[in-house]
Amino acid sequence: MKKTIFFTTLMFMATAFMATASTNDPRKTVDELKAKFTKMGEPRIEGVEKSGNIIAPVIYFGKQKINNNFSVVDEIKKSSGAYSTVFVKDGVEFIRVSTNVLTPKGVRGVGTKLAHNKAYDAVIKGEAYCGDIDILGNSFYTCYDPIKDKEGKVIGIYLIGFKK
Repeated sequence: MKKTIFFTTLMFMATAFMATASTNDPRKTVDELKAKFTKMGEPRIEGVEKSGNIIAPVIYFGKQKINNNFSVVDEIKKSSGAYSTVFVKDGVEFIRVSTNVLTPKGVRGVGTKLAHNKAYDAVIKGEAYCGDIDILGNSFYTCYDPIKDKEGKVIGIYLIGFKK
């Protein structure tokens, strides 16, 4: 009887650990984020508008404008607990245009730029980056994936992060 209770408890703890580990997997979660956007259609840049305190290019997936639209990033936060952002490329910079990441003032970090760090170095070359990064003053385990248009040009970034 004691062995059965011990084994059942051990299995419950292992299952709980595995569920937590998979929900904190930025690679898996960024793939979920990408899937939600790609269902909307082909990504493209069209026009400009105010995002936070700056004017930024507008990124669309199909007919859906993403700038200042927080439904998908908030859905990801609700389902996985992950912080997520969509950046749009503006020259050599990447601007947050949809995010659930808050600034130290407690507002969405829309209009803030991606720091020139390891993630920037990878994505600017069209490569993904997964690893530890500081985001707006907090340490995260992250995955950054480039958003490419139909010609294969990097036009933005998908970001998923779990606070450390």
